[in-house]
Amino acid sequence: MRLLLDTNAVLWALTDSPRIESVRGLLLADENEVFVSSVSWWEIAIKTRIGKLDAELSVLRAAAQESGFLELPLLGAHAEMLATLPRHHNDPFDHMLVSQAMAEPMRLITGDTVLSSYTPLALQI
Repeated sequence: MRLLLDTNAVLWALTDSPRIESVRGLLLADENEVFVSSVSWWEIAIKTRIGKLDAELSVLRAAAQESGFLELPLLGAHAEMLATLPRHHNDPFDHMLVSQAMAEPMRLITGDTVLSSYTPLALQI
């Protein structure tokens, strides 16, 4: 199975938060591929820069790579999928992560209940 972590799920996985416990087995299973979107790195960089998050992006990216997570670049096909999404809320990062999960397709691992309204591919944690 191909899994895409939303930004919170990335942070939880890399800090070994109890929030990730319900999907830990999926993340560790050899048969699954776990992806982190470049959109999440972008979101973390912005939130760090404006003081909403205390994180070191280079450290997080290195930890993700060490964990075997793969990086998913933002593609034109993802933007095309975004153009078809309804607006259930106003978070542009979430919109693009949902679009990527739908376009690939991948299961989106998320703690955000609103994202489940976009796609059955969202897996709530």
